Parts: sequence; structure tokens; C-alpha cells
Amino acid sequence: MRVDLSSDEINGNLVAEIMELCGQDVLKCYQCGRCSAGCPIVEEMDLLPNQVSRLIQMGLEEEVLNSKTVWLCVSCFMCQSRCPKGVDLPALMESLRFLATKRGYDHFGPSEINRETIMKAPQQAIVGAYRNQSS
Repeated sequence: MRVDLSSDEINGNLVAEIMELCGQDVLKCYQCGRCSAGCPIVEEMDLLPNQVSRLIQMGLEEEVLNSKTVWLCVSCFMCQSRCPKGVDLPALMESLRFLATKRGYDHFGPSEINRETIMKAPQQAIVGAYRNQSS
């Protein structure tokens, strides 16, 4: 898959908005993948946590804000504890949920999680989904 990006997209407002909302410099992420390797619900995500960081860095707002990953993050802080650069991904995800809601991006709610997923997912994931629904 080829992605063509302009310098305007890469230097767009998304990184600045995230920085303003949560104080996190997503440009510090160098894609080591430790966040994704430690995520307890990564199997349910459509984007890995490090892919979310990369899409933000690339200014690909629509791809990030349309992602289910933003809504699935349970803010367990496993990713942050594993990040060698100290990037607070739960804070990024919270900011992305805010932006997605503000900009009218559709997201799924807890009622859309199938029973099989509920039975095998960590309880914190289900609680997080309900909490994030009200974001």
C-alpha cells in the first residue's frame, strides 16, 4: 500500500492539538512497539497502539479518529510503563476520543461488543468501553 503525504499533512494541526490537549509530544515515539507488545486488548484493536502514534505523526487524522482502537483503550497504563520515551498513550487516546466526538466521527458503543469478546476480555476492558462511551 502506498501513502502519499504532503508536508502540510505531516506538519498539520493534529500533533499540535494533541500536545495542547494532553501535553504529550507524540513525535517522541520512535516506533519500538513495546506499547503494542504489552497491551492486554491489542487482539481486539484495528490499529496497534504504536500505529496510532505513527498516524498522528503523519497527520492522518481521519484514519486515527475513525479507529476503534481509540475507543477500546482501557487506560491501564501498561503501554506508558513500557515506553522508553515516556509517551502517555492513554492520555493520547483520551485526547483522540475528545477530538473524534467533537468532530462528529462515529464510534461503536458497548452494546456492539459481542458476547464472546465480553467473556474473554479483561473486565477492565469492558468497564473502559462503558467509560469511554460517555466521553
